[in-house]
Amino acid sequence: MEKKLNYKMQMDVKYDYLEKINVPEIVKNCTDKWFNQSLCNVNSSVFRLGIFEGEYHLHKHDHDDEVFFVIEGSIILETEKGNFELGQYEGVCVPKGVMHRPIAKNKAVVLMIENIGIDPIGND
Repeated sequence: MEKKLNYKMQMDVKYDYLEKINVPEIVKNCTDKWFNQSLCNVNSSVFRLGIFEGEYHLHKHDHDDEVFFVIEGSIILETEKGNFELGQYEGVCVPKGVMHRPIAKNKAVVLMIENIGIDPIGND
């Protein structure tokens, strides 16, 4: 039985080169509990905004590292290598192949850096 995931993933890139990125506007207009928006491309990576509230599912990315950096609120990043409590201006890089999931007891705003084409849902 396939589990229904209630995530809003905006994989389109919102901002072009030399265009001002406005994170507060996106946060203000977001009504989803779990939201991702690709902000811009950086070489072969994407700079992404996450607005988290609740629990994501446990997953991994077989071929991609992933950086989580909290700019507002806090998250717990559970990994098979240990858990990380991340507050404002703290982050961690999860290496490819490591099972992980972010949990936000209250609304958190997180920046992520990932390879272009990564599937945020991951490989189970």
